[in-house]
Amino acid sequence: MTEFSNKAETSSLQPMPRHVAIIMDGNNRWAKRRGLPGAAGHKAGVEAIRAVLRTCRKHGVEVLTLFAFSSENWQRPRAEVAALMQLFSTYLGSEVKKLHQDGVRLRFIGERSRLKAGLQKKMAEAERLTADNQGSTLVIAVDYGGQWDIATAARTLAERVARGELEPAAIDAQLLDGVMALADLPKPDLLIRTAGEQRISNFMLWQVAYAELYFAEALWPDFDELEMLRAFQSFAQRERRYGGRNEVAPAAEVSSSA
Repeated sequence: MTEFSNKAETSSLQPMPRHVAIIMDGNNRWAKRRGLPGAAGHKAGVEAIRAVLRTCRKHGVEVLTLFAFSSENWQRPRAEVAALMQLFSTYLGSEVKKLHQDGVRLRFIGERSRLKAGLQKKMAEAERLTADNQGSTLVIAVDYGGQWDIATAARTLAERVARGELEPAAIDAQLLDGVMALADLPKPDLLIRTAGEQRISNFMLWQVAYAELYFAEALWPDFDELEMLRAFQSFAQRERRYGGRNEVAPAAEVSSSA
């Protein structure tokens, strides 16, 4: 594989993904290998977020979606969950103004009702502050699961049927797609998972139907600009057929816009 310098040019990595989604894995293993508490790994993971977001913006990626906390993560030890939520709250407090200054729009997806009221307020305020930014979009998935996303969209359409606004026979994939989380953004072109794991883990199941998958051995805190460039290079070498024989995106993809 070609090695990159930190000054690698975007032109050598064409085509580039419009939307990158990342399952950030390996924080605890990173900390354990260094004899540190798990919280130290999660803090180091925040630094990786900064580096990856900076790299994506540098190379023209329109949307970056990060899987921060899954619906299943509530099953982790209570102390770890509390530490993660505190870290997330601290991240919002320290990063939102900088993101706003950089023209980044911040979005959140997931079931917010189980989060503390103060955290929900911070999330809403961050979304309002950055709503009109045009530079790029950072999506953070918190208490999110792909199955939850699909079930929520199905319930939305079922409620429209119950109100007499929609005939059941009219429901198709395109209609369901329109009420999924992030329906207004382009679908992920590239899904990355770190730490050597090779599974999707209930992340954006509907949206990544035609995404290219890239599994990195690096633990998330070690996933830096060079690792991101390797992922971009792998993506650039893929032939995307969308189930056909020509490299043409489905109509819905072509019409999507950030």
